[in-house]
Amino acid sequence: WCRFAAKPIVMKLIFTCLGLFFLQTIAFGQTLSSLEAVEYDAFYNRFLIANGSNIISRLPNGTLEYFNDNAPIQYGMEIIGNTLFGIQSGSVERVRGYNLETGEEVMNLTVSGASSLNGMATDGDSLLWVTDFSNSRLYKINVLDLDNPTYEIVIDDTGTTPNGIVYDEANDRLVFVNWNNNPPIVEVDPTTYEMTTLTSSGVSNVDGIDNDGEGNFYIASWSPQRITKFWNNFTQSEVITVPGLSNPADISYAMQTDTLAIPNSGNNTMIYVGFGATDIPESSLDFGFNLYPNPATEASRILFTLPQSSVVELRILDSAGKLVHVLLTEEKLLAGNHQVLLAGLAFEKGYYLCELQAMESVLHFPFLVE
Repeated sequence: WCRFAAKPIVMKLIFTCLGLFFLQTIAFGQTLSSLEAVEYDAFYNRFLIANGSNIISRLPNGTLEYFNDNAPIQYGMEIIGNTLFGIQSGSVERVRGYNLETGEEVMNLTVSGASSLNGMATDGDSLLWVTDFSNSRLYKINVLDLDNPTYEIVIDDTGTTPNGIVYDEANDRLVFVNWNNNPPIVEVDPTTYEMTTLTSSGVSNVDGIDNDGEGNFYIASWSPQRITKFWNNFTQSEVITVPGLSNPADISYAMQTDTLAIPNSGNNTMIYVGFGATDIPESSLDFGFNLYPNPATEASRILFTLPQSSVVELRILDSAGKLVHVLLTEEKLLAGNHQVLLAGLAFEKGYYLCELQAMESVLHFPFLVE
């Protein structure tokens, strides 16, 4: 049997060689549970995972160890300087801060009147913005003085159910996503706090959002279970279907390693998707239907472009025409570019056909597993 399982990644050079891949973390000594948020720590080159009653650090070699074994952080996290901030939600809503070097708690702020603090963003200097899911609010928190942090409500009613939020430094704006059916993606001016709808998300129950170093945005949705990539102006989007998603929560994009970390709140696993420079040959087939690299590796992905919205079926067949994997079933996809990862799927060696059914057409693309 062949199973495309990614290996631990240390340097961006390796990402560039492998292109796009994914892996699911196995806990060594620590148990992942109540996963809702993850944050990349660039200084120590590690991912910090909110684990319900503690925070776990994932090192570059894949090892898991406690960052703080008594840190009740359930939701959004952000780093400013040498401090990790995170949300404790419950009977009392709090924002806590921890020293990145020692893991010691250095701030504990009670946010009175809050009901369900969820997403967190930062300007990287002294400000945090936190969404209140139940009260439809946006808070601004000043953490310049860790001994005396202050907060205020800057939007009393978003008119939505705000969830994940990110600060877009290049455009000096906040962007937040929302729960419920086909919720909007909303832009907020951090000076006037005027809100503008950027686009409809096209999915339901959006949990997390983050951006990369190229100005693109990624959102995590529960229905369907997927990652959607939006261009900076939100006029174009691309579906990135990752096997193994289970209620993806507050995601984190590590710009330094071009890696998107996805905590699965549905099954308490972590998935890491690496985006590296990969020269993908153009396809002459309809819809730009392609699988690359071929022969297939852990980095392989299926790519196609829809000229208009369509219901899509995507399957893998063996050389005898027997169904091996179903990747998409009657999924309504928007016009634009789409990609589906093969990583994590089990194959025997041999030839296979990738079958795409869309817009009353059925296309096949052959590939090899060595």
